Amino acid sequence: MKKTNASRRKFIKSASVAAAGFMIVPRHVLGRGYVAPSDKLNVAGIGVGGKGTSDLTEIAKSPNVNIVALVDVDDREAVKSRKNFPKAKYYKDYREMLQKEGKTIDACTISTPDHTHAVATLAAMQLGKHVYTQKPLTHDIYEARILTQAAKKYKVVTQMGNQGASNEGVRLMMEWYQAGLIGDALSIHCWTNRPIWPQGFGKPTTKDEVPKELDWKLWLGPNEFEEYHKEYVPFNWRGYWSFGTGALGDMACHIIDPAFKTVGLSYPNEVECSVVNLYEVMWKPSYHPDSCPAASSLKLNFPGKNGKPDVKLYWMDGGIIPERPDELGANEPMGDGGGGAIITGTKGKLVCGTYGENPTLLPTSRTREINVPKTIARVPEGHYVQWVNACIAGYGKKEVSSPFEYAGPLTESILMGNLALRSYMIQDDKGKFIGRKKLLWDAENMRITNFDEANQFVKREYKNGYSLTL
Repeated sequence: MKKTNASRRKFIKSASVAAAGFMIVPRHVLGRGYVAPSDKLNVAGIGVGGKGTSDLTEIAKSPNVNIVALVDVDDREAVKSRKNFPKAKYYKDYREMLQKEGKTIDACTISTPDHTHAVATLAAMQLGKHVYTQKPLTHDIYEARILTQAAKKYKVVTQMGNQGASNEGVRLMMEWYQAGLIGDALSIHCWTNRPIWPQGFGKPTTKDEVPKELDWKLWLGPNEFEEYHKEYVPFNWRGYWSFGTGALGDMACHIIDPAFKTVGLSYPNEVECSVVNLYEVMWKPSYHPDSCPAASSLKLNFPGKNGKPDVKLYWMDGGIIPERPDELGANEPMGDGGGGAIITGTKGKLVCGTYGENPTLLPTSRTREINVPKTIARVPEGHYVQWVNACIAGYGKKEVSSPFEYAGPLTESILMGNLALRSYMIQDDKGKFIGRKKLLWDAENMRITNFDEANQFVKREYKNGYSLTL
């Protein structure tokens, strides 16, 4: 009898252990950055007005998502998202949300103005939360480098919100380039019709009363205090260096990205620029170093790798466009009307629109003649749901199109252009422009080596208790 009881106890114990193998493992047991198979991805939106509204709408298309928290410093901007997700808790300060909801949420979207992207993103990553951050990834070069390092350190799934990176066009361009159809890239010309907001005017000289729905100090975040003006919120902040990154920062992540990825670029080593500012009085150029220019052109040089030639990348905005390729027919479209990119190689040329749409070999008849195998995985679920699925799978289990390891260097390269634009406006005590030169960049140490005054734009100081430390 004793033997029988002992055998029974042994069987029950063994059965219990086996059953445990099929039990649903709680989220906290799986650890930071992982979601239990039975759970949906609990997402918090930081910045839920404007682009943040559409970001949450797209992410919520996945049946595996719960939107559980919303954050916005402006109650007016949050109205639509609060209506769309009535069960989500609402906060004005993302720091309070992370503190109170840290055990509930798995991931965050960050769709705030550019100057607060980095601090909000890093705070979420340091709590082990996956992050989807709108483009440009950061406001400053230093911030992009920090978030690139953070992605490796905290091992969370990251994605920048340049949704064209998941499109078919980008993958076609990569396959064509890797098949050698245009040879080795020599130059890239990119352009946009932006800005569609005011630039080149300088900051307002008056102040307005802060709306009762807006927490202006929270909106300023890590910036020095300055007076509120209705010009800034909710959209035109893009045209001021304190808050935005201008036409280049707004659109280059959509337009440069396809070429950057296709050619396999990394960090530039040289940059130069010219700008167009508006005129205060006829024939008298305006001087507004606090405002992004009305139009600009840039040239960045990317060192060649593995014996390949250097690649020169040209950027134009504000209505400036590159010379039309001879191989393009007189009535054939160049880009998509509002923007595009042309890659010139040793054996041919390739043109596409914004987001890498409608890639075409030149002359266009070549496109109909080729049959290159599809070697790169497609993203039928789209950029947002791709990120959701990768979050649910866990860090390192599924690929995403624009992880910070890639988006960081892309953003740094773009912001190098803005560093040049800002340096271009530096004057000496006598009013002479001393920053109008080619700038030489030491990417490893994040420094301009031939004009020290330009290094003030690599990293800004963080105020009001905010920091950006790994």
